[in-house]
Amino acid sequence: MVDSPASSASKQTQFLNVIDRDQAELRFRSAIRLDPIRSEVVPLSEALGRILAEEVVAKIDVPSFDRSNLDGFAVRAEDTFGAAEHTPKTLTLADEVIATAIVPKTTVTRGVAVNIATGGMVPRGANAIVMVEHADVVDGTVLVRKAVSPGFGITFAGTDIGSGETVLRVGQKLTSRETGVLAAIGHHQVTVWQKPKVAIISTGDEIISPDSTMQPGLVFDSNAQILADAVIELGGQPVRYGIVHDHVDQLRNVLNTALVECDVVLLSGGTSKGAGDLSYLVVKELDRPGIVAHGVALKPGKPICLAAQDQKPVVILPGFPTSAVFTFHEFVAPVIRRLAGGSDENAQSVFATMALKVNSEIGRTEYVLVGLVEQVGSDTAHTESHQYVAYPMGKGSGSVTTFSHADGFVTIGRHQEIVEAGETVSVQLLGQGLKLADLVVIGSHCIGLDRLLSRLQAEGFQTKFLAVGSTAGLLAAKRAECDVAGIHLMDAATGEYNRPFVDASLDWIRGYGRQQGLVFRPGDDRFEVQSVDQAVRNALADEKCLMINRNQGSGTRILIDQLLSQQKPAGYAVQANSHHAVVTAVVQHRADWGVAIRSVAERSGLGFLPICDEQYDLVIPKIRRQRPAVRRLVELLSDPAIRSELAELGLAID
Repeated sequence: MVDSPASSASKQTQFLNVIDRDQAELRFRSAIRLDPIRSEVVPLSEALGRILAEEVVAKIDVPSFDRSNLDGFAVRAEDTFGAAEHTPKTLTLADEVIATAIVPKTTVTRGVAVNIATGGMVPRGANAIVMVEHADVVDGTVLVRKAVSPGFGITFAGTDIGSGETVLRVGQKLTSRETGVLAAIGHHQVTVWQKPKVAIISTGDEIISPDSTMQPGLVFDSNAQILADAVIELGGQPVRYGIVHDHVDQLRNVLNTALVECDVVLLSGGTSKGAGDLSYLVVKELDRPGIVAHGVALKPGKPICLAAQDQKPVVILPGFPTSAVFTFHEFVAPVIRRLAGGSDENAQSVFATMALKVNSEIGRTEYVLVGLVEQVGSDTAHTESHQYVAYPMGKGSGSVTTFSHADGFVTIGRHQEIVEAGETVSVQLLGQGLKLADLVVIGSHCIGLDRLLSRLQAEGFQTKFLAVGSTAGLLAAKRAECDVAGIHLMDAATGEYNRPFVDASLDWIRGYGRQQGLVFRPGDDRFEVQSVDQAVRNALADEKCLMINRNQGSGTRILIDQLLSQQKPAGYAVQANSHHAVVTAVVQHRADWGVAIRSVAERSGLGFLPICDEQYDLVIPKIRRQRPAVRRLVELLSDPAIRSELAELGLAID
């Protein structure tokens, strides 16, 4: 026998057992699955808006070669020193003209210049570009009328992305910035979390679709549209089951179908105690565990009904649109985000303090990409003040990953020449609803840190790492401009790593050991079976022997400068931001030697001459120690399973 609305109403139990919001959420979340549904591989053309299920590691450098930024002449910078308009330096012009997409045949040696076009591959031996307007060609020679410094006019290979670098992590939402990164490194497909299917069922005799003719006593179904679009915004796939009138068997059949076909089931209306409110009666028939909360102390939204079957969420939202939207975002939206592998959203613009001085050019408006970190300052023992600090991330037009890693940009007006460090700026956030990182790490790069951040990202924390070197990282931590700094700095007086640099504002967290050494291609007699000192002497004696340096401020750069004793061998001006980038440059014959950690070198099959054992540790501003992501990072670092993983990477674990 089919129940009528009247007979169903006569059987109703008393409406609601109201509980508080936190208790309702606890019951609901305990009853449902919150892990991402499943992963799938999609073409890059269909990846926009999806959430990464696997980290993306670059297999190439971007750019893949040392690239000229100017039309001009590829030279050795030291050959131009002293050049001026009336006292030019004379260089021999090579026969070759380097256009784009051409691999140069010429090696630039002392006193030689090669004609090169913007975008052309910089020939071996050159370390700078003289602009065409600063030189004249006369009888096979080039008269250089303005000196250039090493690195001028060149974007070095791997300065944007280094082969082996983790460029995107699990849990990142793919906006146009991230898809641009994937295209730049040649990823034509990507592994993402499958969109959770969310059933949307509207109930009630009074509900009609928006394309129907309005009649007295009826209501257009706006909830279905609101909920469907909200599901899409959250990374889900709405599945509409239309309007089900007040008929128990029909509603039961639709609900059962939705439970089979979808990952979340939403019903709109029919959760109160009035005649014809049947949704809660049908949902009440579910088990394992069934209804976990019917009535929550909210205004609006009190009648919400939270249920589950076999860990699958089933929610009856109130029929009034305002109540439905409020309760959806309070209880359902976080669940959909979790099932989709995503996270919460944020505002469109913020004020921030510029961390570093930025110079601009008078006469044009300039946009500076910045990474935002939240600075936490303590005014008293019981109050905290918060503000954002903007770290400039470069102004290069060709850097894909800088755009990807930036949170927003600062506009510098055409009449403004300098933005001073400490100046307040307005930061326009990139994209819609970007979320600042839960954990900001500034300092020295390490593969062990990469592993820890990847684990945090997989657990739902948004992480950001700025590779600025140990020294800058330590200073940022002392200013409370980051959550964590990774450092490997040796105190010359004691020979101890890191701890002597930690003051009362910081907590020191012991990390792990690693071995730094000189890396080279096997079979190179200048390094093979040599001591480090002899290998360096051999490199310095051969001007054709090119090194790859590390970025200023890094602990490795300090080690290199100590090793070289103020000498600057060929290639010294070429800087890499990570151990991976150093190793890749040597593997690809763009350099002959550099300094990197053993584990990275050996994984790429390079020779390794040990220089020193060092300690890589973390320092944390005490005022940030209790942040959830910071606490979790410290827990992971002490987890035996994680430390075992770090040991497998070749790191020394106590």
